[in-house]
Amino acid sequence: MKVVGVTACPSGVAHTYMSAEALVIAGQKVGIEVKIETQGGAGIENELTKEEIAEAACVILSNDVGIRNEERFKGKKVVRMSTSDLMQKAEPLMKKIKTAF
Repeated sequence: MKVVGVTACPSGVAHTYMSAEALVIAGQKVGIEVKIETQGGAGIENELTKEEIAEAACVILSNDVGIRNEERFKGKKVVRMSTSDLMQKAEPLMKKIKTAF
């Protein structure tokens, strides 16, 4: 199973990257391949491809600030959480995704 996502926070620094890392680690723990694009102070990093989005069971988006190019995810199941929630609840979220999809 594959999951993709985008994290972004108002300052585009700490929470953006910490939440991305938390999701990747949680995915590894429950056997889900996770790729997270970050939209931070350095711009867009680790940009998701059309193929990665198409293969994903769902998309996780942070909702702290607007996500650039969000139209790429039209038609996909989307989970929205704040970056602070993603950091704290990444593993329960991944477990829920694994059972739901």
